[in-house]
Amino acid sequence: MHFFDYRGNRFYAEGVAVEKIASDVGTPCYVYSAKTLVRHYRAFDGAFSGVPHLVCYSAKANSNISVLNTLIKEGSGVDIVSGGELYRALKAGAEPKRIVYSGVGKREEEIEYAISKGILMFNVESPEELRLINRTAKRTGKRAPVAIRVNPDVDPKTHPYISTGLRQNKFGIESGQALKEYVYAKRYLKNLDLVGVDCHIGSQITQLSPFVDAMKKTGRLIATLRNEGIDIRYLDMGGGLGITYSEEAPPHPGKYGREVIREAEGLGVTLIFEPGRVIAGNAGILLARVLYTKENGGKRFVIIDAAMNDLARPSLYGSYHAIKAARKPKTGEEFEVDVVGPICESGDFLARSRELPPLKSGDLLAIMSTGAYGFTMSSNYNSRPRAAEVMVDGDEYSVVRERETYRDLVRGEKLKYST
Repeated sequence: MHFFDYRGNRFYAEGVAVEKIASDVGTPCYVYSAKTLVRHYRAFDGAFSGVPHLVCYSAKANSNISVLNTLIKEGSGVDIVSGGELYRALKAGAEPKRIVYSGVGKREEEIEYAISKGILMFNVESPEELRLINRTAKRTGKRAPVAIRVNPDVDPKTHPYISTGLRQNKFGIESGQALKEYVYAKRYLKNLDLVGVDCHIGSQITQLSPFVDAMKKTGRLIATLRNEGIDIRYLDMGGGLGITYSEEAPPHPGKYGREVIREAEGLGVTLIFEPGRVIAGNAGILLARVLYTKENGGKRFVIIDAAMNDLARPSLYGSYHAIKAARKPKTGEEFEVDVVGPICESGDFLARSRELPPLKSGDLLAIMSTGAYGFTMSSNYNSRPRAAEVMVDGDEYSVVRERETYRDLVRGEKLKYST
């Protein structure tokens, strides 16, 4: 459930009409609902209230420090995949011992930064990374807590670009090889603490069976590791639980929790989760104005001031985002249109063959379910300044990231030859 809806004929974010936000802040503009973020976090965290667990919100979904802080104040840890996300998490108030560091390509300076801050653990993606973390810890006179990310070869039944648990994916280490790496690390990598096992199979998963299959395989590995004298304390099951964009019917976190708890019974571990989309996805919208409408050979186009640089998911994944008019249409009349942006690419679209009410220049639209992988994937392509970000809480709102300016676009650049 989210807190975006019509009141009368006007569309609201919690207690604020989106027309007011657009008038004050401009468009395109991302708008987040604090109440929705909190509701979703509590629903997920509460699903595991009966067992030792730690929810580490996945910063890559939406790393605005106000979003992070809202969740951290609820008790959330943070899952990071870069040194920059570690910096953001700390800036937002996260406790280092509630931070896990995932990611397939950690640089040595990022590893050293995380070790110096005393994070909970690294989720290690390769044998070479395991050895680099050990060398870095030794060089700095510290020990590094690690979990190896196991690739269980489980099909998450999601878009191939966001599947991470199959043998052909770049993520993790095959189970048999992972066992060998644990045993090797125990014997020879003396600056590592082998504290956990990590298993993340993908994103936008709408069925429980892939999670159950992964849990079964990971549970067998933990039992084998215990027989080798390796005391595993944490099982990180990653994230991946899907949301409703259109017709999807993902399981409720409560049902997901019951299945995971049942499979984890007897393992004697603290469960760690890295939800991102399921927390933030439906907690955000993207506001955009209609610039022009036109018709080419019977095809109708609605050209808006948001583009693929602002929201990449439709162009990248062909993904669906519902679109609402800021003013509820007076009639039920609709037309099939493509909603497109100003960028010089035929792939610059927000919706294709969508039934929408009549629209004209100046109309305001809300593009739904953009709280995750919206702003974080945005860019300056075509030298377009990135959008503002706004947080609504009740009847008030704050700009939590100012709109970029043209000056921001060239900050740090220099003319090679200057007089």
